[in-house]
Amino acid sequence: MEPSSLLFLGLALGLAFAFECVNGFHDTANAVETVIYTNSLRPTVAVVWSGLWNLTGVLLSSGAVAYGIVALLPVELVLHVGSGAGFAMVFALLISAMTWNVGTWFIGLPASSSHTLIGSIVGVGLMNSLLSPGHVFGDGVNWSKVQDTLAALVISPIVGFVGSALLLLLVKFLVRQPDLYKSPEGKKPPPLWIRAILVLTCTGVSFAHGSNDGQKGMGLIMLILIGIVPASFALNLTIGGGELTALKANNAAAQKTLQPYVQYAGMEPAIAEQALSDYIKVSGTISDNVYGALANRNLQLGKDIEKISSLSQIPEADRARVRTEIYLVDETITKLGKTKKITADEKAALAAYKKELDKATKFIPDWVKIAVALCLGLGTMVGWKRIVVTVGEKIGKQHLAYAQGGSAELVTMLTIQSADMLGLPVSTTHILSSGIAGTMFANRSGLQTQTIRNILMAWVLTLPVCVFLGAMLFAAGILGVLKLLGVH
Repeated sequence: MEPSSLLFLGLALGLAFAFECVNGFHDTANAVETVIYTNSLRPTVAVVWSGLWNLTGVLLSSGAVAYGIVALLPVELVLHVGSGAGFAMVFALLISAMTWNVGTWFIGLPASSSHTLIGSIVGVGLMNSLLSPGHVFGDGVNWSKVQDTLAALVISPIVGFVGSALLLLLVKFLVRQPDLYKSPEGKKPPPLWIRAILVLTCTGVSFAHGSNDGQKGMGLIMLILIGIVPASFALNLTIGGGELTALKANNAAAQKTLQPYVQYAGMEPAIAEQALSDYIKVSGTISDNVYGALANRNLQLGKDIEKISSLSQIPEADRARVRTEIYLVDETITKLGKTKKITADEKAALAAYKKELDKATKFIPDWVKIAVALCLGLGTMVGWKRIVVTVGEKIGKQHLAYAQGGSAELVTMLTIQSADMLGLPVSTTHILSSGIAGTMFANRSGLQTQTIRNILMAWVLTLPVCVFLGAMLFAAGILGVLKLLGVH
């Protein structure tokens, strides 16, 4: 690698890992809040224990949430991440997200790393569409994916509030043990059986946090690696054997589906790529030209994989190009599947093909997962106390009781796991904070209006502030600096 590329790789990865550390300030701290606040575990033990289960959750994660975040990014960034504009986008969205996260952490407010990251992505996408010639304003954002993601982020805290309140009431009806509904007394730990419950719920939230929140930076890290070191990371080089055979078979089946448009297959590759790139944007519309471009790129992809037994046999110089082909074919099929322009049989054939295509590009190496988990744990160890105190002492007028903490954490764990299966990013902070508030409401413990108002204000401001920060950093700062350095 050239020194300049190595420098950008180090800076970009450093920012991405720093974002995960800051994520630990906010989100992982919530996982250890109950066991620390109730004296069930000492802070050091709780943080290490939580870190281990975060690591487990990250390692066992599917990557669906990571690439769900990537799906929010402008098409230009995904296709040209190695360019100056691509680097500028990554730098801008990470710096803006970290700035807001650190600010809200400093004053002890639980804020959502999901909201900060998504707001920053939208800001960068909007500004990119404004600055790029021939673009319609707003065309640089995947609005349908943003809508799905925001719906999950809005609904999940409601589930946390209502679910935690109902669970606490159910437990109070079924379990007549007064100790369970007491608040901590000084440094005295709770009875052993209560400690076991709280440690178990802490473990569940930590695992769930790792499997969902831990993925938020992974997709961006992979984009960085793909852009700077495409020979090693553009494709999943472990794909071979039966998986590659399935990919070839589905490629041929898809080409048969596109046979009516094969007369377009002779168009120039650059024209075909542009046609698909335009189609997969929000404003893109279907036409025979798009079908022809899909047949063109799919035919070339078939030739690229026809005579190999593993993706590692694709020449290093061709891997970035093959990844672009797969991305364009994959995303075009995804958008086609949402229309009524193809038959049910065609939709099923293309969906099976998409599943195999995803395996070739949507992967995350174990070392990336481990590094992210370590960064989350480090962030928690550095900054857990501010958020723990807010959630444990300042949401309700009375101190958090054992049953309240356990109920909120159990509901949080189940909610996050459900979102994880759907590939949707949600906020551990929002769900657990809402869950604590729900238990306070159900228990008639009262809510501290000042704290609730401050938390809600942080929630409301997060998206617009991060949209603005991401847009301004991209347009006025980072893009200009990179141009001065000669990165195009």
